[in-house]
Amino acid sequence: MQKRIWMILSLAVVLLLAACGSPEETQEAIPTSADALIPVELPLGYIPNIQFAPMYVGLEKGYFTEAGFDVTLDYRFETDGVALVGQGEIPFAVASGEQVLLAREQGVPVRYVAAWYQDFPVGVAAKTSAGITTPQDLAGKKVGLPGLYGANYIGLRALLSAAGMKESDITMDSIGFNQVEALAADQEEAVVIYVTNEPVQLNAQGYEVDVISVSDYVQLTGNGIITSEAWIESDPEMVQRFVDAFLRSLADAIADPEEAYQISEKYVEGLSEADTAVQKEVLRLSIAYWQADVLGHSETQAWENMQDILMEMGLLTDTQPIDEAFTNQFVE
Repeated sequence: MQKRIWMILSLAVVLLLAACGSPEETQEAIPTSADALIPVELPLGYIPNIQFAPMYVGLEKGYFTEAGFDVTLDYRFETDGVALVGQGEIPFAVASGEQVLLAREQGVPVRYVAAWYQDFPVGVAAKTSAGITTPQDLAGKKVGLPGLYGANYIGLRALLSAAGMKESDITMDSIGFNQVEALAADQEEAVVIYVTNEPVQLNAQGYEVDVISVSDYVQLTGNGIITSEAWIESDPEMVQRFVDAFLRSLADAIADPEEAYQISEKYVEGLSEADTAVQKEVLRLSIAYWQADVLGHSETQAWENMQDILMEMGLLTDTQPIDEAFTNQFVE
């Protein structure tokens, strides 16, 4: 519980600092003329990985440059990206739905403008021999997760809520990002994972696992592109060009996974020496979470569900106007 409180307070400090800055005061430093490329250090929130293939495709094919942006990828923490966008120091970042809602409650004026993941890609994995196939089966079990923070924690709480259970019904064990090793060694009865990643690794090592996907029980908002309200109001055309370049990159990665994989080898160190079958399967499963009739579109219900979970967890103190947290104007 102490670790959970510390994480919440740390996030609050970061977001309050962001709220102190005014996007209008800082955005003038970013070139806006038709002849100048707008520099974008785009925070992705994780280390270089095949899951970021659409970004690598967009860079390699020059889609962002054609749209007027000089994009460099930044792998800093997700909360840092949200804070910088809120301050107006950078125009865009990749962030998940819960981070947007948490930021907005702290007065940080960020808005989600294009969905990347159409479903929340978190779940719980257990060895098939354990017989854990539904959220209810987690009752009384020891469940490992990176910590009481972030998307893994949100996903676990969503599954417990779907089963009418509380945290006290299971034993949560903070293990860092060692889910594969912990489950393989039977240190945990189940682990919270990204369904597009760790189960693939476990299968490749010869372990049969069952996966309980959050998306099978509740729709939540996953990662997407965020910007500040100030940019939407002052230069919506600039926001439109960035979203268009991103969606073009996303569409190409979905349409031609083999090409996307080959391009990613240039950007992800060690990918060319990695287990190709495993990494291509990670990409294939990721694509399933990106696809939509309208790429980039957000569902209001997913945002309402996310807010309900955050309220239940005590991470939000009051409901917010959902339609102010996101917009589909740049994808429709």
